[in-house]
Amino acid sequence: MNNVIECINLTHYYGKKKVYEDLNFTVQEGNIFGLLGKNGAGKTTTINILNGYLTPTRGECRIFSENSQKLSPETKQRIGYLMEGHIQYGFMNIHQIETFYSTFYPRWRKEAFYDLMSRLDVSHGQMISKMSCGQRSQVALGLVLAQDPDLMVMDDYSMGLDPGYRRLFIDYLKAYSRDEKKTIFVTSHIIQDLEGFIDECLILGLSGILLSGSVENFRKTFRKYQFDTSQADIALKKDDLITNVEKIKNVITVYSFKEKNILENHLRNLGVSCTKFQEIPMSLEDAFIGLTGKY
Repeated sequence: MNNVIECINLTHYYGKKKVYEDLNFTVQEGNIFGLLGKNGAGKTTTINILNGYLTPTRGECRIFSENSQKLSPETKQRIGYLMEGHIQYGFMNIHQIETFYSTFYPRWRKEAFYDLMSRLDVSHGQMISKMSCGQRSQVALGLVLAQDPDLMVMDDYSMGLDPGYRRLFIDYLKAYSRDEKKTIFVTSHIIQDLEGFIDECLILGLSGILLSGSVENFRKTFRKYQFDTSQADIALKKDDLITNVEKIKNVITVYSFKEKNILENHLRNLGVSCTKFQEIPMSLEDAFIGLTGKY
């Protein structure tokens, strides 16, 4: 498959503050790719560089083989952008905003817009400013889908939405990517929404990349173990086998990419006494927190 996005040795500083150095990743055509991380890890910085709003300190991002700082008008027409807040012209109604946007996009598909609008309990004459946050979000999504972009870039699209509207977003986007073989690049703070949605992910920590690869492989290989200990002074730390560790009273939780018997032997060699040692199933959100830490 072709690479739709390529970030090569991407480095950015705000003054003397480093965001990241030598960040490398690719997004393949037809994939749904999630850029994940805690606040301050560099997600929005990366989005801004991709969109050409921010010039990196070093390195480059390429979209459809063009430098994101110098995209041709033809390539820009292939990209749809949905930002946090779903900003629109509030003085327009549904019909007016569709007519207005359609004049700028030669590949405009009004049926994609009105198909989504038909699911909202509003008339086509209702002003955008009088709609709920969830309804405005669907107008924003409909306008992007109607552009028929080959790449959709979405920055924290779900902020302020209730579970029903977030699910509607995901359902439409999955169908859009699957049926049209489109590529989606998404960031979100609501990790549970991305389970079963994204194919690949890049997880950023404050010190750089924590994980890059398929979500399926991450879920298969990253594990959560829990055990009791009578050692009051136990002070387990992260090492080559222990990715993260938590202690609440006498219960220890350890996250690792290693199998159960390997980790048990490792703890034994560290002089840690364990009882009730067990592996705990995890959701994608559990795994994300286990990898990045709660704090």
